[in-house]
Amino acid sequence: MLVEVRVQLKKEVLDPQGEAIRRVLAGLGFGEVSRVRVGKLMLLEVEGSDAAAVRARVEEAARDLLSNPVIEDFEVRVP
Repeated sequence: MLVEVRVQLKKEVLDPQGEAIRRVLAGLGFGEVSRVRVGKLMLLEVEGSDAAAVRARVEEAARDLLSNPVIEDFEVRVP
């Protein structure tokens, strides 16, 4: 089963990489872009047929290893 994990900085945490990208976009003529947030997308191939169990296991991995819960939020998507 393919599972998607999205990790991004919490809204209250500054994103210097996103701001740098926004400035470059503005310099290239994309001034209408007012904010950029950078995150990570991970695609995990997980064995199992019970979607709820797979989700719970991947959420555990995301909380314990794939994200830093102090500064990042994560979202798990199971088809």
